[in-house]
Amino acid sequence: MFWLKKSLDLPTKADALPGRSTPVPTAETHYVNGHALKGPYPAGFETAVFALGCFWGAERKFWQTPGVWATAVGYVAGHTENPTYEEVCSGRTGHTEAVLVVYDPKAVTYDELVRLFFESHDPTQGMRQGNDVGTQYRSGIYVTNATQRVAAEAAKAAYEPALKAKGFGPITSEIADLGPFYFAEGYHQQYLAKNPAGYCGLGGTGVSCPIGTGVAAQ
Repeated sequence: MFWLKKSLDLPTKADALPGRSTPVPTAETHYVNGHALKGPYPAGFETAVFALGCFWGAERKFWQTPGVWATAVGYVAGHTENPTYEEVCSGRTGHTEAVLVVYDPKAVTYDELVRLFFESHDPTQGMRQGNDVGTQYRSGIYVTNATQRVAAEAAKAAYEPALKAKGFGPITSEIADLGPFYFAEGYHQQYLAKNPAGYCGLGGTGVSCPIGTGVAAQ
């Protein structure tokens, strides 16, 4: 019914839910490989954060990638402090569902992870991903330094013409500095490893992203 339709407008900080000062409980270790979700991470390893729809399927894409040491799901790019899943799904926190990727840059490059990000979903859909509709499903790359921003912007610029040639619209993925990463509840972490037949709404466009095709850094 129309009055139950979820808003696709991001709330302002003043309108967002207040949240809480205490983090929501989460898992301590990665269900697949046993590595620590919150660190400490091995020396020389780097982190990247991506949002590409429902984080259950998105996380699996990354933990299956050689060179990735750990992954975790959480909430980013909103206003509410330490939000719960239900609050994020209400559309009143401003957050999107995201994946934290801890990786060895000698085994997999940031460019390759960005390429996986773009090819694993449809980055032209705005506040949705397939049948999943809402602000928490918007696409984004959340960068931790200037090098990541340059790489993300270059990939977006290279991929958009390839998508356009196949009839897709402009890329709506946001590229923004990473703020706080709020770890999601424990049952969401590595959800599809715990529930192999669980829901995965992820679907790519079938269009190759023309970046990150070289060998990994040595």
